[in-house]
Amino acid sequence: MIKTRDTLVSVVDDDESVREALPDLIRIFGFDVRAFSSAAEFLDSEWLKKTDCLVLDVAMPGMSGPELQEELVRRGEKIPIVFITAHKDENERIPLLQGGAVDCLFKPFSDVALQEALDRALR
Repeated sequence: MIKTRDTLVSVVDDDESVREALPDLIRIFGFDVRAFSSAAEFLDSEWLKKTDCLVLDVAMPGMSGPELQEELVRRGEKIPIVFITAHKDENERIPLLQGGAVDCLFKPFSDVALQEALDRALR
């Protein structure tokens, strides 16, 4: 897939500071971006069907990132996922990757690491 402003990356994270900073960075990479405070907000949005890649927090109140991943699979939605997490636990990361995630980045991650993960997801 060629990177264009028409490529939509959706960010789902309950942390307001992440929802403010991450979209700005993703726009610098050349993507359109939408941010959501919860899995439910994303699932109920018009942007679900338009999302080309999902940057998804692992631990959120209500539906977690992995639970959202399972729900998307259940619905037949094939959206590449890059997980982000503050918990630096390789034992948590491995099942996410085995479950189909493109990557799982530990916060704080570099802009280069995020860009490389998005590039892999959108290939």
